[in-house]
Amino acid sequence: MRLSLILGALLAGLAVLMAGLSFLWTPGDVLQLDVAAKLQPPSAAHWLGTDHLGRDMMSMIMVGARTSIAVALVAVGIGMGLGVPLGLTAAARPGSWLDEIIMRGNDLIFAFPSLVIAILITAALGPSALNAIIAIGIFNIPVFARVTRGSALPLWTLDYPRAARVAGKGTARISLQHILPNVASVLIVQGTIQFSLGILAEAGLSYVGLGAQPPTPSWGRMLADAQTMISLAPHVAIVPGLAIVLTVLGLNLLGDGLRDALDPRLRGTR
Repeated sequence: MRLSLILGALLAGLAVLMAGLSFLWTPGDVLQLDVAAKLQPPSAAHWLGTDHLGRDMMSMIMVGARTSIAVALVAVGIGMGLGVPLGLTAAARPGSWLDEIIMRGNDLIFAFPSLVIAILITAALGPSALNAIIAIGIFNIPVFARVTRGSALPLWTLDYPRAARVAGKGTARISLQHILPNVASVLIVQGTIQFSLGILAEAGLSYVGLGAQPPTPSWGRMLADAQTMISLAPHVAIVPGLAIVLTVLGLNLLGDGLRDALDPRLRGTR
């Protein structure tokens, strides 16, 4: 098994474990303020120290992982749920008016910087985790549509879709039963990449105050709150920054490892 796959699974699994554990237990209450204990360094009482309001940083990181993963996961689900059917439809009718509409719509969305438009959407709809999901999910749709179409187009030139058509199956049934299973590995890899980008996007939106709102902990919000206190208590910025970096790194390594494991053309080349 590839080292990148193992390391990526460990790092991503640690983030998921923290998020899941936060539903059952955290070292402290993230809603309990203790200003007298603010900006304490890591200790036995507070494993990762406390923030500017005296909240336990370990607890904040655990609940923040839940927020980031939930937003990114639902946003990727929106992208896959809408983008994959659009990509399959476009691949089944290349060059048709329907294909042109789908691909030009994708081009229109890609013409704008994703994070800037996400900021505009959340600013227009109002800052919240739900609106962050909508904004991030919108930009996942054309990504999955393009990946699906690009992977499915060559498959339509092979013999088995033609045989299925001769057997009386319609285009939609062929796409679901024969094309989709053969592009699933590509979509899984792309999903891990978009998952990591979703976590970054959620952190960015929360950093500027357009993501999850207080008192809900968020890694991006924690970084924003810490930017004026780095010289006094570096841990308040280092801890959420490392959480974002390691989680995104883990997901990218996981995607790279899955690509090597699932693509037969890459097996044995590294």
